[in-house]
Amino acid sequence: MVSYTEENIKTLEWYEHIRQRPGMYIGKLGEGSSQDDGIYVLVKEVVDNSIDEFMMGVGKVIDISIKDNQVSVRDYGRGIPLEKVIDCVAKMNTGGKYDSDAFQKSIGMNGVGIKAVNALSKFFKVASIRDGKEKQVEFSKGQIVKEYPIKETNQSNGTQVIFVPDDAIFENYKFYSEYIEKLLWNYAYLNRGLTIFFNGQKFIAKNGLYDLLNNVINGEIAYPVIHLQEKEFELAFTHFERGSGEEYYTFVNGQHTIHGGTHQQALREAVVKTIREFYRKDYDAGDIRQAICAAMSIRIQEPMFESQTKTKLGSENMKKDGPTVRWYINSMVSKLLDNYLHINQETADALQRIILQSEKERKEIAGIKKMAKSSAKKVSLVNKKLRDCNYHFNEKNDRALETTLFITEGDSASGSITKSRNADVQAVFSLRGKPLNTFSKTKRIVYENEEFNLLQAALNIEDGLEGLRYNNIIIATDADVDGMHIRLLLLTFFLKFFPELIKSGHVYILQTPLFRVRNKKESMYCYSEDERIKALQNLGSNAEITRFKGLGEISPDEFKHFIGKNMRLEPVVLHKDTNVNSLLSYYMGENTLERQKFIIENLKIEEDIPA
Repeated sequence: MVSYTEENIKTLEWYEHIRQRPGMYIGKLGEGSSQDDGIYVLVKEVVDNSIDEFMMGVGKVIDISIKDNQVSVRDYGRGIPLEKVIDCVAKMNTGGKYDSDAFQKSIGMNGVGIKAVNALSKFFKVASIRDGKEKQVEFSKGQIVKEYPIKETNQSNGTQVIFVPDDAIFENYKFYSEYIEKLLWNYAYLNRGLTIFFNGQKFIAKNGLYDLLNNVINGEIAYPVIHLQEKEFELAFTHFERGSGEEYYTFVNGQHTIHGGTHQQALREAVVKTIREFYRKDYDAGDIRQAICAAMSIRIQEPMFESQTKTKLGSENMKKDGPTVRWYINSMVSKLLDNYLHINQETADALQRIILQSEKERKEIAGIKKMAKSSAKKVSLVNKKLRDCNYHFNEKNDRALETTLFITEGDSASGSITKSRNADVQAVFSLRGKPLNTFSKTKRIVYENEEFNLLQAALNIEDGLEGLRYNNIIIATDADVDGMHIRLLLLTFFLKFFPELIKSGHVYILQTPLFRVRNKKESMYCYSEDERIKALQNLGSNAEITRFKGLGEISPDEFKHFIGKNMRLEPVVLHKDTNVNSLLSYYMGENTLERQKFIIENLKIEEDIPA
C-alpha cells in the first residue's frame, strides 16, 4: 500500500494552479482556429477591464495591437491604484469589482481573469498611470521578473497590459484577425461612445445592436430591422426573406454569450408570446422563429455563468431576490415590441406574411418530415453513418468544448479516423461519396435525402443550435479535386440550411499532411511543398518521400497524431461583407460563362518533379 503522510499534502502557488489547470480559467486551450480558444479569452480578459472603466464613465478610447503574437492593450481610465498593481494582477481574489460602489454590473466579477493572463504568459507587463505617476511590473509565467519604482510621467491616466501567451501551453498558436475583429466589433456595438483602435483599424458604432444586425445580415430581409431599447435592455431583430434556423447574438453585461443560456431561452419564448398576442393567432412557435436573426443585450447584477469563460448564462434572477430573467425579458419584449408593431403597420404586415410563409412551407413538408423522423428514430441507436462519442456538447460535462464530429468521405478514410480517434469526445460521420448540391433546393431535401437527414439527426440541429451535440464540426476530406468538391458541397448545405453553425464558429476544415519524409531515425509530416523541401534539408536528400493521395492511405497509428492536440484546423469564417447568396450562386449555381472564363484563365497543370 502506498503511504499517505503529511508529505503528500501540497499547496500550490496561485500561478502553479492556473498553469496546471488552465481549462478551469480559460476553457479549452486550442491553437487559435476557434473563436473560443484560450488565446482569445486572454485578450478578452484584459479588454474587459478596460471596458469596465468605460462603463464607469472614464476612458473613451482603447488602443490595441497584436504583432508577432505580442498583445498590447492601453486604456485611458483611472489606472490601477499604484500600490496595488501587483496585487491586482498577481493575487487571487483581489480586484475592485468586489466593491459594488466602484463597479456596478461589470463584466468581470471574480478577480481571476487578469491573473490567468499573467500566469499563462511567458511575458507579461503591466503599467498603471495615475495623476502624473507611473508604476510598472514585469512577470513571466506569473512570477515577478522586474519591479520598477514609481516614477514621474506626463502620460495620460490609464492602464497598459502587454503579454505574450506561453507557447509551452498554447502550442503552435496563431491569432486570427477575423476573431479579434469580431470581438472588438461586439465591444463597439455594446458601448456607444467608445472608440477602439486595433492595428490601425477603427471600431466605433453609433447605433448599438442595430449596427450589429445590419453588419451580420447576409441575404434579403423581410422587413427593416426592429430596434427596441429601454434602460439596460436592448433588442434588434428581423427575419430573412428566405432562410432557415434561428440566429441569435446575446450579451450579458457586455459579454457575448455564444452558447446562450437562460436569457436567450427567455427571448425565444418572449418573441413567440408577444407575436401571438399581437395578432391574436396561435401561430406555431417554429413558424414565428423560423429564419429570425436577433441580437439582445441585458445587464444583471452579479451574473452567474456556467464557466469562467462566461459563454453561457446560468442566472435565474436579474439580481439577488429580484425578478427572474424570464419575467424581465418577457415584460420588456411584450411592452416594447407590441408598441412598435402597433405604430409600424407595414412592418407588422411583413412580419405576419413571413410567419404565414413559414407555416405554408412547414405544412408542405410535414408528411415527408414525419417519415424522415420515423426513419431517423429507427436508426438513432445504430446510425449506420455515425460512430458516436461518449460525451456531447449539449450535456453538462467538463469536456463539452472538446466534442467533435468528423465528416469524412468513404469507408477507408472514416475507418482510419474511427480507429485513431478519442472515442470520449470524437465522433465520425461517413459520407458514401459526393453529397447532393443543395444550392437550388428547398428545405424539403433535408428530409428527402437520407444522408442529409441522418447528418441533421446526428448534429441534432433541426430546431436550432440549442441541442447541438458537437462543438466542433470538422470536414475531413482528401486534399485533391474531389475532396475540395465535397468540401464545397457540404459548406453549401450548411450555408443554405444551417448558416448559424458557421456564423457561430463551429465548422472547420481538417488539414492533413500531403507528404511524409523520413530517414532511419526520424519522420516528418509536411502540409505543403515548402515544408517538404525543408524536411529534405533537415533529414537529408536520401530520405524517403511518401505522397499521401487520400486520408485512407494514412495508417491509424499515424492518423492519431493529426487529430490529437496538435490537429491543424482551418476555421470556416464568414466575413461581414460577404454576400452568401452571390458567393453560392457563383460557385454552386448554373455553370455560367463567368465561371467558365475564370477557370480557363486560371487553369494550371502541376507536374511532380523528382527531389
